[in-house]
Amino acid sequence: MAPMGIRLSPLGMAVFCLLGLGVLYHLYSGFLAGRFAFFMLSEPAVGGPETPRGSAPAGAVDLRELLAVSVLAAVRGGEEVKRVREGNVLNAKAKGKTREGAEEQLTSGDLLSNRRMFYLLKGAFPAVQINSEERVDTADQETVSWDRSIPEDIKQKIQPKEVPAESVTVWIDPLDATQEYTEDLRQYVTTMVCVAVNGKPVIGVIHKPFSAYTAWAMVDGGSNVKARSSYNEKTPRIIVSRSHAGKVEQVARQTFGNKTVIIPAGGAGYKVLALLDVAEKNQEEADVYIHVTYIKKWDICAGNAVLRALGGHMTTLTGEEISYTGSDGNEGGLIASINMNHKALIEKLPDLEKTSHK
Repeated sequence: MAPMGIRLSPLGMAVFCLLGLGVLYHLYSGFLAGRFAFFMLSEPAVGGPETPRGSAPAGAVDLRELLAVSVLAAVRGGEEVKRVREGNVLNAKAKGKTREGAEEQLTSGDLLSNRRMFYLLKGAFPAVQINSEERVDTADQETVSWDRSIPEDIKQKIQPKEVPAESVTVWIDPLDATQEYTEDLRQYVTTMVCVAVNGKPVIGVIHKPFSAYTAWAMVDGGSNVKARSSYNEKTPRIIVSRSHAGKVEQVARQTFGNKTVIIPAGGAGYKVLALLDVAEKNQEEADVYIHVTYIKKWDICAGNAVLRALGGHMTTLTGEEISYTGSDGNEGGLIASINMNHKALIEKLPDLEKTSHK
């Protein structure tokens, strides 16, 4: 009961209570907010994994780590390719025809290599889009883990670099030169992994299963391979697909002269290695790589990345850069070179662009 002579109005009581609540709010809000923030920073979310030290945060990809697992994937896929070939259990069959009407071959080597490479990469980087030449059968899923170790040569040459996961596309070629593989022309066979960021190839890995040679490079990073230093732009040695040698030879000799050397070969990976300083007894050397028809992006992405990292070029026959997003095919053929005047080469070979559509 209020003292004699003093009457408390309902409005006064309400104001008094509000003032009291305001004082309590200012006293405790800072304390509670601080405790909440401390709790969120010091404890992982319930049911969620704790982020390992040194790894990229959620939504980001460390390109150095992706390079390391790409090298491992190419080697592991290559082991399957070699095992199938040496066991002579190819189980080869036609999977369709190319635009030129040639039968495309599919072997157990393609499928087993693809499964090993795809699931290794997907397990290590589940948020990254992966495009592969062969279809992935989810019913035949394989658990392939990566221990997150990075080889010393990559550690020494490449610094960590994070990019958004949604900007990354990985292109896998589990067995390049399948036709030559069925013919036991082993020197042409490679397994390849390419990483593109926003459509630009930045990591390339080319592995030769039968000699255990691996070339890798990262744009603005480093590489374990070098470009050759001796070239002759007037009479270059041009490496081409075995089925395209006749198409290219006539135009090339008209352009550069009769001394121009045409080198027929299998496999896009092999042809890019021909432009580099590769210590391989079964590796031919060339100055320019030309392809005059439609070609799939998983065939050329890794080589494109390696050349870019070393200062070289791979473009369409008209000089346009090739984007590694969207469709899986490149319509404009290609011309690749390193330590040469790439623009001058394109200007010398204007007729090849027309040839690519025949």
